[in-house]
Amino acid sequence: MLAAVAVAGLIASFHAIIFAYGRQIYSLSRAGYFPRALSVTHGVRKTPDVALLTGSAAGLLVMLAVWFILGAEKGAAVIGGTLLNMAVFGAMLSYVAQGVSFILLRRKFPDLERPYKSRFGLTGAGLTVVISLVTIFYQLKDPIYRTGVIGVAIWFAVGVAYFALFGRKKLVLSPEEAFAISGGKAAYETH
Repeated sequence: MLAAVAVAGLIASFHAIIFAYGRQIYSLSRAGYFPRALSVTHGVRKTPDVALLTGSAAGLLVMLAVWFILGAEKGAAVIGGTLLNMAVFGAMLSYVAQGVSFILLRRKFPDLERPYKSRFGLTGAGLTVVISLVTIFYQLKDPIYRTGVIGVAIWFAVGVAYFALFGRKKLVLSPEEAFAISGGKAAYETH
């Protein structure tokens, strides 16, 4: 029973990841962090098909490279362990960043209009950060997980280097970024 629930959760996670990475690649491309060609949308459906296909191709190429370099048996173990752990590490970092952002926004801009208000408030955000950090701590004890973390760190470093060299010169601020840079004044000026 537990295995059936876990498999259903994994399937749901992978579908969510596919849609999320497509949207993230598209958004980051529009903002200048990734090449502009990745923000092209489908002519009729207006979906970010170039971003979805590029993300899928990149993931497939990484898995095939691992499979052929390490061989079928070891490659499958690395793909199943390391790549899945990289996704978990990225998710945990995302949860930490979201929780900290929520806390900072609530403290710096308590009167800001919000379309959605969390039922759990600062306590929920604080618990999210703590649980995520504890999860990262315990997962770092696993050597396969550490390999995934190193992979994520390398990927982040490549992204930061690209942005520092090229992307920052093509940056188009989103409303959220304009709000952050203006110290919260951009949102109030539009009302």
